[in-house]
Amino acid sequence: MLLELSGRTRYALMAMIELASVYDSGETLQIRQIAAAQNIPDRYLEQLLATLRRGGLISSERGKKGGYLLARPPRKITLLEIVNCMEGGDPVETQEDESVSVRAISQMWQTVKRAADDVLEKNSLQDLLEKRNYLDQPVTMYYI
Repeated sequence: MLLELSGRTRYALMAMIELASVYDSGETLQIRQIAAAQNIPDRYLEQLLATLRRGGLISSERGKKGGYLLARPPRKITLLEIVNCMEGGDPVETQEDESVSVRAISQMWQTVKRAADDVLEKNSLQDLLEKRNYLDQPVTMYYI
């Protein structure tokens, strides 16, 4: 597939889903809890959470009951914010001296990127959590 999430962004989204799942309880999660629940290496997760914290999407609390929590309600965090935090949201600009073909390709790619960004902007972390919870439900089979 041409458009794909990096492993870094995929893991960040998984960690954010885990934090969103406990948001209503006010609970914080420690790195080891998130790592175990989502099968993410601790050291790597630590780097991802630092990036998300610098991006203002999560915060951390120190102390015995310390850990990480979302900075805002999951419904107020768009998937685009998370992706841009992890990948950067800078548009790629074409140079005037590039060939007409390269400029045409770049313009078409920008159209694709805007469409993807639009979908990510319209969907919140809460939407992603609800989709995860729906997919996690056991399938009931009815036989006649």
